Amino acid sequence: MDRSLFDTPTDRFADRHIGPDPLEVGSMLELLGYDSLAALVDAAVPRSIRVERPLALPAALGEAEALERLLRHAERNRVLRSLIGMGYHDTWTPPVIQRNILENPGWYTQYTPYQSEIAQGRMEALVNFQTMVAELTGLPLANASLLDEGTAAAEALHIAHAHARGQRGLFFAAEDCHPQTLAVLATRARPLGIEIETGPAEAVPETDRLCGALLQVPATDGSIRDATELVARVHASGALAIVATDLLALTLMRSPGEMGADIAVGSSQRFGVPLGAGGPHAAFMAVGQTLDRLLPGRIVGVSVDAEGRPAMRLARQTREQHIRREKATSNICTAQVLLAIMAGMYAVYHGPEGLRRIARRVHGATSVLAAGLEGLGFDVGEAPFFDTLKVALKAGEQERVLAAALERGINLRRWDDGGVGIALDERITRQEVEAVLASFAGDREVPDLVELEAGERRTLPAGLERATPYLTQGVFNSHHSEHEMLRYLFTLQERDISLAHSMIPLGSCTMKLNATAEMVPVTWPQIAHLHPFAPADQMEGYAALYRELEAWLAEITGFTATSLQPNAGSQGEYTGLLVIRAWHESRGEGHRDVCLIPRSAHGTNPASATMAGLEVVTVDSTDDGSIDLADLEAKAQRHADRLAALMITYPSTHGVFEEGVGRVCEIVHRHGGQVYLDGANMNAQVGLCRPGDYGADVCHLNLHKTFCIPHGGGGPGVGPICVAEHLAPFLPGHPLLPPSDTAIGPVASAPYGSAGILPISWMYIAMMGPDGLTRASQVAILNANYMARRLAEHYPVLYAGRDGLVAHEFILDLRHLKETSGIQVEDVAKRLIDFGFHAPTMSWPVAGTMMVEPTESEDRRELDRFCEAMIAIREEIRAVEEGRLDREDNPLKRAPHTARAIADDGWDRPYSRQQAALPLPWVAERKFWPPVARVDNVYGDRNLVCTCEPLEASGSGGGA
Repeated sequence: MDRSLFDTPTDRFADRHIGPDPLEVGSMLELLGYDSLAALVDAAVPRSIRVERPLALPAALGEAEALERLLRHAERNRVLRSLIGMGYHDTWTPPVIQRNILENPGWYTQYTPYQSEIAQGRMEALVNFQTMVAELTGLPLANASLLDEGTAAAEALHIAHAHARGQRGLFFAAEDCHPQTLAVLATRARPLGIEIETGPAEAVPETDRLCGALLQVPATDGSIRDATELVARVHASGALAIVATDLLALTLMRSPGEMGADIAVGSSQRFGVPLGAGGPHAAFMAVGQTLDRLLPGRIVGVSVDAEGRPAMRLARQTREQHIRREKATSNICTAQVLLAIMAGMYAVYHGPEGLRRIARRVHGATSVLAAGLEGLGFDVGEAPFFDTLKVALKAGEQERVLAAALERGINLRRWDDGGVGIALDERITRQEVEAVLASFAGDREVPDLVELEAGERRTLPAGLERATPYLTQGVFNSHHSEHEMLRYLFTLQERDISLAHSMIPLGSCTMKLNATAEMVPVTWPQIAHLHPFAPADQMEGYAALYRELEAWLAEITGFTATSLQPNAGSQGEYTGLLVIRAWHESRGEGHRDVCLIPRSAHGTNPASATMAGLEVVTVDSTDDGSIDLADLEAKAQRHADRLAALMITYPSTHGVFEEGVGRVCEIVHRHGGQVYLDGANMNAQVGLCRPGDYGADVCHLNLHKTFCIPHGGGGPGVGPICVAEHLAPFLPGHPLLPPSDTAIGPVASAPYGSAGILPISWMYIAMMGPDGLTRASQVAILNANYMARRLAEHYPVLYAGRDGLVAHEFILDLRHLKETSGIQVEDVAKRLIDFGFHAPTMSWPVAGTMMVEPTESEDRRELDRFCEAMIAIREEIRAVEEGRLDREDNPLKRAPHTARAIADDGWDRPYSRQQAALPLPWVAERKFWPPVARVDNVYGDRNLVCTCEPLEASGSGGGA
């Protein structure tokens, strides 16, 4: 019997993921002069680094088979009710938000909103989030989210240290902060030489060495204090006061801003974002106005467009790491945009009164529970609380209570001192409160809940109750029916370009297909509703997924071990460098503190190195964009006694496979350093070459790029690191993982970071299989070279490797156009909007250029459409050069063109409406109308507005 009939899936996923069909592949190869994909790759990728065998991965599964197999993993998870708290709470995601944001490619495939004219929808949604955070925390300026609560607290530490100009080396963290937050703080502080002191909040030191203090209100045990006096003591020492807090609690209690805090941080997870075993969740940070230039991450601000109408843009980008490099105070490159949008929309949907109702119900249920426990003779403390109780128990009682709760399907928090913690959430029911009481009661009669509800309950003291209004803007008071909410979401969605519209050809950012089958498991209850600190025997399905994904990624990269904990590419960089430093220290060489970084490196590289306590030394590039080997040799030799690492990107950031990468690794190793490889360009290597084989020691991977986790409009992301055998013992630990004497501390709040989206990459690898993954890399190289060849006669391709070939991306040189026509790269980017495209990466790594990456999931028709648009734009530039179009008043300088402008009876431009709006025949077939004209960036920075105003002119019900 021919078993292959049954072993081969009928739905070959690779054929669906890879855009060009065999006929298109053949025609593109013919244009390039190669008779096969293998021949093209042999010419483009140096033979010296090619892998000589197929990847040792399981054979490809079909979509149905992969979903079935992953479901078997998921069903090994036990989804109990987790009332553990510690910053994680079960929540109810309104279906209108789940289906129309979380499960909608019109929202989850958008790119970071650098091209503001085609990102107005998600930026309004982010302004809603920022407004929500600013209003609830009582501080005027909030960013568009951070990675998790521990990371946000660590970023606040950096702000405090930078605010003190590095002159104050002591940071205080109250011991009643969440333990995972304290652990992440310790990791971040160590390489910078910052001393962390912990103790009771009341013991905050009064010293001129103090740069900042972190207080948690409500505390991890649930108690609430008025931090006003403690904040004043921190200020008396000249330091910054930081309060970690809870947004739902702030609907009822005084805000950190009213207590005098300089910074507020926390997680917005409980605003409708599933637990996901730890993430992804949108952390928040809000600061006082004087700290605006130190605020990490992105801020969406309100400006005006060329027609004088309100428009949004990313504000104050000069603060960001890609500009400041090693002088940056943060390496944060991404945010949790998709999750921040969900949390903001949760507030929009419920409104201030709805949020208050939820908070009162949670607080009321907690008060009833406290009364019942006290009636049973248990001590729940005298401090005010919101939703969390810590119950003191006699010796030996803890195990009994935890086991009894577990029998009833409930997880409670185990305290090291023998107590038990209980944290209620919006999904709490009468039956669950009774079950918790029964777990404590043992053989005793459970108090009657009806009597408890009718009795006197604890409330917040008058001095802690919130008296100030919040969320009074129209947007939070207009969309409470599902129909209104649905229309609002789709109004915003229509203002953005996503992969649902057209290719997003961003060099280095790999905006490829996020297949539906990959996305389906994310919202399975067995994936979405697990608490990250639930007992291990309830997470066996996740454990199996982790093991398989770690092993697959190690095999793909040629390394020994993987950590899935870093929850962004920037965090992967940082983690990899800390692992290298720990290895050096284990060998008695902790003095090695120099990191060599090529001039062309991603901006996060020098920022990450600085945060890891390393001194950055820049390595020059040659005229063809490669690393200057002579300069590398000289600087490696000069710093040999202190050399810790080299950070490189491969293929290079100039879009070529450098021939000398093996030589680069050899030079660094010979001088005592380690090679860190930035895996942003792994999309060109999978199945063709492996960093571990050609000399790297550690690399991070952007699962949100190469391995198909969607970009989400600027997050979520996952940035795991893969390491060689000698570095494996130093991979990050966590308070909830088995202890290790060698592991560095945690870099994320949850043991496996953004675990809830790891199934996406698992599905991609499982469905592609070794052959499909290899072919994806081959076609990525083919698509890039095909486009480069088509466009080369119109725009010079800045760098190329052997035989004039590029890797998976290429750089178009537009610098000469400014002199010949006055046209700059930004004009071309804005004109592409009129053709329905997002611009390629602009002015990086070379100013005045565009870096184009098509990815393997775009078919030839889409590649040709983009090429035709770029060629048509070049002809318009030629018309300017030849005087047929005005140098200042032309379709490029006036782009993009809104429907309002085209319909204006006063059209007086020296080119036709047709040329403006429908420059090629096919544009009319699926025209994207930009909602605003070109945005005024300077005005936005000079008039910083980052929260909702009652701008009914926006037409969206009173949003920003």
